[in-house]
Amino acid sequence: MNPKELLEKLPLVRGWIDRTLAEHSKQARPIASYRFARLGGFYSSEFLKMAKVVEVERVPVPPLSALGLTGFGEFEGGNYAGITFLDTYFVQSGEVLRESLHFHELVHVVQWQHLGAERFVMAYALGYLQGGGYRANPLEVMAYDLQDYFEKGGQPIEVESFVRRQLDSLMPAFDRAFKGKL
Repeated sequence: MNPKELLEKLPLVRGWIDRTLAEHSKQARPIASYRFARLGGFYSSEFLKMAKVVEVERVPVPPLSALGLTGFGEFEGGNYAGITFLDTYFVQSGEVLRESLHFHELVHVVQWQHLGAERFVMAYALGYLQGGGYRANPLEVMAYDLQDYFEKGGQPIEVESFVRRQLDSLMPAFDRAFKGKL
């Protein structure tokens, strides 16, 4: 899949995301309502009040092949503990008390906010395709590295500003890839 094809399908992906969020809006609750012990040391209280969580049996994954996007079969078939769209993330009900999972998904909320929806989807898709899959995607690598730091008892850091700085350093490479210059 080339970047131009991806860009053409972006409205379909965004439509699916918007419909999915609307269908679950009544179940969404602020992450702050979970009162996790450590998240407040890493994220601002305003951010924790804004970010929303939806508990589900199985997290919704965009039907990318049905939308005409190829190369994402492994991603579509994954059974994930969580997935983030815009300021809301979905968590499997059996995983809802795992604070480090929320930490990870909140990294993605920061990524969505900083990049905006179109740029996030493009960066995620290109990272997935060019990186060699889900775990090699630079946006996931960032979230997993920070989650690992959190799980190992790392000292609180300002995750929101850290992630923004990391994204700013990654985006020139994504922009070049998007324009076919890599």
